[in-house]
Amino acid sequence: MKIAISGKGGVGKTTLASTLARIYAREGFNVLAVDGDPSGHLAVALGLSIEESSEIIPLIEMKELIEERTGAAPGSWGTQALLGSGIFKLNPKVDDLPEKLSVNINGVRLIQTGGFRKAGSGCFCPENAMLKSLLKHLIVDTDDVVILDMEAGFEHLTRGTAKSVDVMIIVVEPGLRSIKTADTIVRLSTELGIPNIFYIANKINNSEEKEYISKNLEFSENIIGYISYENTIKEADLKGMSPFENSGKLVGEVRKIRDELKEKMGIKSLH
Repeated sequence: MKIAISGKGGVGKTTLASTLARIYAREGFNVLAVDGDPSGHLAVALGLSIEESSEIIPLIEMKELIEERTGAAPGSWGTQALLGSGIFKLNPKVDDLPEKLSVNINGVRLIQTGGFRKAGSGCFCPENAMLKSLLKHLIVDTDDVVILDMEAGFEHLTRGTAKSVDVMIIVVEPGLRSIKTADTIVRLSTELGIPNIFYIANKINNSEEKEYISKNLEFSENIIGYISYENTIKEADLKGMSPFENSGKLVGEVRKIRDELKEKMGIKSLH
């Protein structure tokens, strides 16, 4: 199972990703969580302390490793990288990196990649070549449950980093901007050929908010679960603690989502 989680910034992608990862790990699966968000909060959400999480170096900042594997220095772009090094590897060796770079947090192996470098409409650079190759390896070549906590919005989709995932889960909250972002992610995900695209509605206070989301989402029949708004989740975030340890209600709701996802996996959605 390879799951990408996307949505507008602040909708609760990391809360869902961390809780889902902890549930799979507790059930005995080999779970690899990938933090693709530049803010890098997944480690804390999984249960690492703020101090310990600050010691994790994102892959995008490992300059020596990137240059060693790609043959070009980070920060070089396009033909500059090609000409400067003589060789620019678009498919560097990455199969050993999950073991070398991952940190075990409560049974979940975490890799913090950091976000893609941006340069105009796209970045042809060593950093992005490294990230693309690693994500492709994790998605295509491993047998682990892989959960990708993607950067806010849908930038990553235009670069094809989620092309081979089994499932795209789009987290939405009651609000027009969240829903409009979700509509764009659906379009881009469909263009990439992602076979299963579903929604999770988060921060739900009442039935009126459920109805608002259902009414405004273009493919509302693909909502596979709801997560309630809880002060305990917000408090855990403010204190730098794992929501998995602080909200039994959240864990129960995400378990239902996991069960629904398992049932839906054979269905081609949004096509």
